[in-house]
Amino acid sequence: MFDIRIDDLSGEPIRDLLRRHAEGMLEASPPGACHFFDIDRLKDPSVTVWSVWDGNELAGCGALHEIEATHGELKSMRTHDLHLGKGVGRAVLAHIVAEARRRGYRRLSLETGRGEPFAAAIHLYDSFGFSDCGPFGDYTESDFSLYLTLEL
Repeated sequence: MFDIRIDDLSGEPIRDLLRRHAEGMLEASPPGACHFFDIDRLKDPSVTVWSVWDGNELAGCGALHEIEATHGELKSMRTHDLHLGKGVGRAVLAHIVAEARRRGYRRLSLETGRGEPFAAAIHLYDSFGFSDCGPFGDYTESDFSLYLTLEL
């Protein structure tokens, strides 16, 4: 069982994981196609970040960005490389979906990339019932981006 807690982003382990997340997105995406939040943006009051711990080891993270009172956006989902295949992503996604419902959101959406580097994440989102949608919030149509939403 994982310990999932709100993170203030002050610890080096979470900062390192978020740096690796950004690097991975930049490596796997065409120029201008990345929409990850940097640490300063993740500290915005409209965003809540959770870290996932397996004992004393950081196993992953995820964030919830409030777009509007009834619509949240999933951000910064990342599993630490040493914890892949252990259910970290599933645990944090379930936690965030439950929190979105608790907040009274009617919809939870996300933007991700297409292709092999994103296949496992897309499979996870599909398993939770996310479905294709068009761009939302400030996003625009893109051949690379995949927009998904879950009606709550």
